Amino acid sequence: MPIEYQMNKLVTIAKNTFIETLRQPIYAIIIFAALCLFIISPSIAMYTMDDDNKLLREIGLSTLFLTSLFIAIFSASGAVAEELQNKTIMTVLTKPVQRPIFILAKFLGVTAAVILAHYICTVALLMAIRHGVLETVNDTHDWTVLGAASVSLIAVVLLSALFNYIYDWKFTSTATVLTGIFATLTIIFLAFIDRNWQFNPQDNKLSTVDIYGSVLLLLAAIIIVALAIALSSRFNIVVTLSVCIGIFLLGLVSDYAFGRFAEAHLWARIGRFLVPNLQIFWISDAIYEGSTIPMKYLAIGATYALCYTGAILALAIALFQRRQVG
Repeated sequence: MPIEYQMNKLVTIAKNTFIETLRQPIYAIIIFAALCLFIISPSIAMYTMDDDNKLLREIGLSTLFLTSLFIAIFSASGAVAEELQNKTIMTVLTKPVQRPIFILAKFLGVTAAVILAHYICTVALLMAIRHGVLETVNDTHDWTVLGAASVSLIAVVLLSALFNYIYDWKFTSTATVLTGIFATLTIIFLAFIDRNWQFNPQDNKLSTVDIYGSVLLLLAAIIIVALAIALSSRFNIVVTLSVCIGIFLLGLVSDYAFGRFAEAHLWARIGRFLVPNLQIFWISDAIYEGSTIPMKYLAIGATYALCYTGAILALAIALFQRRQVG
């Protein structure tokens, strides 16, 4: 089979998976819920006895983490399992499409959808951090942020409704894509305009620590995507969701659950090897200590995620090769 043909099939299946993921109601619901949490997060963080803005950043990153991971779990778990259940996979595999190409395409399609959602929520996080917490009665709202966000929101709603009426495009998926576009325009605008509506790029309050933290959380979400794809190739959606959530929770406490026993017990070494250590993608300590994240740490995290994702996808391909789909 010519490699160009298989690559074309890879792109086609990945594109269709991306579009199908965007059309899932749960996808838009999770993003909408996350955006609402980002809006109210400055108010939630204003009642601490310490630095409110540090708590704001941690709440925002926690929301971002959970949003991307739940989108990854729900989207990826149904990407293969639903096609197996509905028997639509028979049509795809008889094109013919090689099974490794099918698994890789599903992974790329869901990953693209996760990246889009993660990007939208990252911009919302940066806007919340830019606005900050009103710690004293003398603090005022950042009307530049509020104005830019309001204009973008109104434009997204109006354009989505217009395209739905004229072209019959699905409102939620259209709104999601438009939100990504307007989020880009908004954050570029805020990068140059300060709270007094003046051109002042030096006072944009955008920190590389927050951006690097977002990138690390995206890497963790991609690992969960690969894991859900692998599990859904052999199990139904319920089992896939349960196992992914369990591994996610174990990954958050990997050092506590396995690391402290690794030197003395074989089971701990095995568990530490098999369960992804998601703690390395969380930068809570850097936030509270006021330290920076070196590019070297980002590279190490990316390498770890790449190796782990590659191993899981190899396992997914091996499992799916022996799966009966007829």
